[in-house]
Amino acid sequence: MRGLARYILMISLLLMSGMIARAQNRNNLITTGDDLVLLIDISSPVNDIDSILKHAAIKNTNGKKVAEGDFSAIVNDGWMLTAHEGNVVQFNRPLIELKNNPPASPFVITGDMIKVKMKSGYMGNALYGENHFSTVSVYELPSGLTRFTLPGFLDAKRVFLAGGFNDWSTLKGKMAKTATGWQLDIKLDAGAWMYKFIVDGRWMTDPNNYIHNESDNDNAVYYKYNYIFKLKVYGAAHRVIVAGNFNQWQTDELYLEKKGDVWQIPVYLHEGAHSYRFMVDGKWMPDPANPETEKDEQGNINSILRIGETVYFKLDGHENAKKVFVAGNFNNWQGDKIKLKKTADGWAIAMVLPAGNYDYRFIVDGDWFPDPLNPCQVVEDGKVNSFVAVKPTHVFKLKGHGDAKKIVLSGSFNEWDEQGYTMAHNGDEWTISLHLEPGKYLYKFIVDGNWMIDPGNKLFEDNQYHTGNSVLWIEP
Repeated sequence: MRGLARYILMISLLLMSGMIARAQNRNNLITTGDDLVLLIDISSPVNDIDSILKHAAIKNTNGKKVAEGDFSAIVNDGWMLTAHEGNVVQFNRPLIELKNNPPASPFVITGDMIKVKMKSGYMGNALYGENHFSTVSVYELPSGLTRFTLPGFLDAKRVFLAGGFNDWSTLKGKMAKTATGWQLDIKLDAGAWMYKFIVDGRWMTDPNNYIHNESDNDNAVYYKYNYIFKLKVYGAAHRVIVAGNFNQWQTDELYLEKKGDVWQIPVYLHEGAHSYRFMVDGKWMPDPANPETEKDEQGNINSILRIGETVYFKLDGHENAKKVFVAGNFNNWQGDKIKLKKTADGWAIAMVLPAGNYDYRFIVDGDWFPDPLNPCQVVEDGKVNSFVAVKPTHVFKLKGHGDAKKIVLSGSFNEWDEQGYTMAHNGDEWTISLHLEPGKYLYKFIVDGNWMIDPGNKLFEDNQYHTGNSVLWIEP
């Protein structure tokens, strides 16, 4: 699929516009294993529909026509209408078709496809968020817990808090009565969480929260922050704004507040790489405290922020090398971008990557090769790459087979590629970790060319060859 990268511009994090329930716009161009999927919310503003049509390189139509139900230009462009539920229309287009017949204009991927519906009440597609309250009713405690409050309603007998964090239970989130209302402290991970109150059996939206998900029962949305933008401005400044690819560079949304000599704003940001700049009294500038920058197509210098897990890439030896880089599918295989630093025994760099599965190689003075210390590998376009999973959701294990020369993992997650994922041999077992989204997966091991189901997994189902496939369920 790397050959397709020329035609599909991967932009992992773009803001979906709208003041209320921002980051919830359902216009998206996303990828599955085999298809491009175009989602259009015909109830959204015409400008938003025009934007997604441009991202999908669809011409000879406009947002007004599509909003009125005219999809002929989209279908004539090669898209197949596959679903129409409420105001959301879905079109699919095979990736293999695009590889064989590349479009004149690039596609702009605006999000990642999740294999199954995530836990209801957690907005996994929220790209960023900032809370807005008339009176702050949800806030963080020094203990790390999040406090939800509902002022008033002192005549109520029982009040519950329900949301994605407790599977919308009507019994688990019982709130405690206080002198001024009701409150409950819970533990939340960073993210966008929908919730409602239940007052004596009656569901209600938080009256103090301006952020609602109008497309999902008008639930209130609370963003648990995971980053604070900060800028120390020397001299007098009257207004400081931060903008980036996460909010389509809008300059009327994220205003920093001055605290002492530092301007700052806390936000929630989805995992991934974000480009951004500050605007100080109308003048753009990169973040002087962030050494990682990148020049965009217009020649602007943007700061780069990465949200995720820290991964260490290390290459021993090569003490006489002049330049050592690492490249992979995390940076579109650009071999001159991520430079390792020389250490006492080799070269190394720490990178922050979002959850996912990554192929990579080292480049030493122009020579590309896989990581000699990593036995986990994957073959792509005939080349052997090293493999690492960030925030893996499952570890595949096969005990025994100590005399085997090579064992690989193959399944529905890699379209049953016989070259599969090469497993590491540790002691009396073979292992490899993968990050898999929630859903059902079928798989097998290939031991020196011989396919076999997982003897340590009692779940399996028959296949067309009557040899069986092991079954794995990844829960949300």
